[in-house]
Amino acid sequence: MRALPSAALPARRADRPAAPAGRPRVCAPADRELLVDWYGAFGAEVAIELPNARDTVDDRIAAGLLHVWEDGGAPVAMAGNSPVIAGMSRIGPVYTPPERRGRGYASGVTAAASAHALAQGAAEVLLFTDLANPTSNSIYRQLGYRPVEDCLTVGFRG
Repeated sequence: MRALPSAALPARRADRPAAPAGRPRVCAPADRELLVDWYGAFGAEVAIELPNARDTVDDRIAAGLLHVWEDGGAPVAMAGNSPVIAGMSRIGPVYTPPERRGRGYASGVTAAASAHALAQGAAEVLLFTDLANPTSNSIYRQLGYRPVEDCLTVGFRG
């Protein structure tokens, strides 16, 4: 059994703190292998299974729902958003490789994905965050997200 505390955080606007070096962009098919690798690294880091990462990445690229932050012409972080359903879109996953952390890339790409979701008609944008990670929680608050509820995910293995 594994429990992961998390919080849902909604945003009605995408605040933008000072942008890091670089710029956001919507992902393209040429990004596929890197994004599949990053999906795997994200899942391993947070200890969750992300089945069918290749298909998920393909579908999200085709729908324009994956974003990267580029610095020096190279992707350095990613964030996804879900399609808008019932006026809501969810951000995730958000991932920056360990060697690129601490430079604001996750903030930049999360703000870009949030703004994209709002531009696509979302009245609310939400995400789930690990309450034990003060860095991501601080970033999300700076972007305009506010706690709504605590959730607990429990997984059983047989």
